[in-house]
Amino acid sequence: MARVLKSLTITSMCALALTACAKTDEPGTAQPAGQQQGPVKIGISLPLTGDFAEPGNGIKDGYQVWADRVNAKGGLLGRKVELIFRDDASDPNRVSSDYESLITQDKVNLVFGPFSSRLVIPAAKVAESYNMLFVEPAGAAKEVFEQGFKRLFYAAPAIASDHYNYLADYLIKLPADQRPKTAAYASLDDPFAQGTAYGLRDKLAAAGIKTVVDEVYPPETTDFSPIAAKIAAAKPDIVVGGTQFEDSVGLVRALQELKVQPKLAAFSTGPTEPEFAAAVKGAAESILSPVGWSATATFTGNQEMIKRHKEMFNGEANEDTANGFTVGQVVEAAVNAAKCVDATKECQDKLADHIRQGTFDTVVGKLSFDDQGRPEQAHMIQQYVGGKVEIVLPEQAKTADLVYPKKPW
Repeated sequence: MARVLKSLTITSMCALALTACAKTDEPGTAQPAGQQQGPVKIGISLPLTGDFAEPGNGIKDGYQVWADRVNAKGGLLGRKVELIFRDDASDPNRVSSDYESLITQDKVNLVFGPFSSRLVIPAAKVAESYNMLFVEPAGAAKEVFEQGFKRLFYAAPAIASDHYNYLADYLIKLPADQRPKTAAYASLDDPFAQGTAYGLRDKLAAAGIKTVVDEVYPPETTDFSPIAAKIAAAKPDIVVGGTQFEDSVGLVRALQELKVQPKLAAFSTGPTEPEFAAAVKGAAESILSPVGWSATATFTGNQEMIKRHKEMFNGEANEDTANGFTVGQVVEAAVNAAKCVDATKECQDKLADHIRQGTFDTVVGKLSFDDQGRPEQAHMIQQYVGGKVEIVLPEQAKTADLVYPKKPW
């Protein structure tokens, strides 16, 4: 009888063990923290090809520089960081399947966000369905924060509609005889790009500056001469582009060819790329752009990031690099505070709660977030002055005075 009871006990224990293992291996189910072994796996899908490849690869660099720095210090909670990348090819459908795969098949501990509001929204929906924290570097459109996400945070100084706040204030406060009277807007059909341009448009329109052109073009646009012709015919005082890189270059070239000479020209994202000045062939002078990062800033980790990026990639860091690095800084601080880094709902909620309540020192300055995950700070304004990129707004951060009216192209 004793042998029978012992055999039954062993059989029961094995059955329980097998059941536990089966549950642990179910798709989307994380292992308990005590059973986690090996590196901290972080899943990331980025547009490494397609429309957003330029900034997507910049953000990838930033993620890699951050991981290199963390691993040099011993990792997260003593475990090395392993980044697992997917290329979503700038496709919203593909980015969803990428994060589904990263969470359920690769069983990552954490996920970092992609580039562009178009990709952030579908990616965040997947992360939210698995109760995963979702800190992202480049989804600033207002639609991102209208989805009801509980664990999404945008790790940059300001949402899209607030990027031009300092410039709006500057223009509105000009004396009446200097203040622009008309404005033309052209924007990529993208929530972030439109958000930047229309945030400025709405503020200037409310102050009496009339909109005379308002064009939206699809991402595949390569010929900008029709849009430039409309702007030329309207003769606006200022021209504003809601742009990424390629389209900002296309618009500037088209405007230059038609000899459009506004008093002010501002384009989002494109002019912040180091290749911009060469790409527009001498037309960069006086162009303005909102920027969330500066290479001259002494914010926490900034100069270290720039130096390490140079060593790793033999190139100059840019705002996309900084945005990726900032995501890592915010998540790293949350992990160290919460003392957990597993994919369980309990841990992911702890991380989100800490980020929601905290203030973080990053390479773009101090960051804090509201209840929807929106940053509570503002973007600086840069301008090409004498062939160099200078910070011209706000007053406390400027490295040169804003040039207005702009010099002719």
